[in-house]
Amino acid sequence: MDPHEYALMDAVEDRMWWYRSLHRHALEALAPLPAEAAVLDAGCGTGGFLARLRARMPRARLYGLDYEPQAARRAADKARAAVTAGTVNALPFPDAAFDAVVSLDVLCHQAVEEGAALAEFRRVLKPGGALVLNLPAHEWLRSAHDVRVHTARRYERAEVARKLAAAGFEDARPRHWNSLLLPLMFVQRKLLKRDEGAASDVQPFPPWLDAGLFAACRAEAALMRAGLSFPLGGSVLATARRPGTTP
Repeated sequence: MDPHEYALMDAVEDRMWWYRSLHRHALEALAPLPAEAAVLDAGCGTGGFLARLRARMPRARLYGLDYEPQAARRAADKARAAVTAGTVNALPFPDAAFDAVVSLDVLCHQAVEEGAALAEFRRVLKPGGALVLNLPAHEWLRSAHDVRVHTARRYERAEVARKLAAAGFEDARPRHWNSLLLPLMFVQRKLLKRDEGAASDVQPFPPWLDAGLFAACRAEAALMRAGLSFPLGGSVLATARRPGTTP
């Protein structure tokens, strides 16, 4: 991403409704891990999710990687984790090193070679290890925001399942979220900010609006836990496992 977008992320990711909702989904997906699990955040940005994971799992062995060295340094300080600069196309970690790999809105990036990154995620996972991905959904939602954050690909749920299976993962479970707010997202991106020169959606919101948007996402998450599956959404959250069991 552009340095400006990293700065925006760093400034708002601890309180903006969207990051808080995304991080809650990812934390829930990692809930079965043991307390001292080794977890990699591949494409960790400025460390917002790693910091939340540190608060949830203080004994975990947390690692991060980001393409931008300055963001990696910020993430290391924010999360008290071992963070390095590098690319998800060739992870600088040994085989079968992690109990889980998390990668939030990274596989979609124009600098990422999708097949190489998925192969690397599988390689560094222990047998039976968990993969958690978040990806932007629906090509028809492409907007100025994607230009600002260098999104090359938006995904459909069935497509994500196929790609994970082709990369050698099992038990792939992609599902939509940010669904209740999808009409507002469409208006924001396709009508209000349809100019390709518009700013990204990462920004501080008035507290009352941020609280309302977060409440909608919390209600949606409760419906998902109850078994409701949304046919559309702003994002696809996918979980999968590397085949096998840890010796």
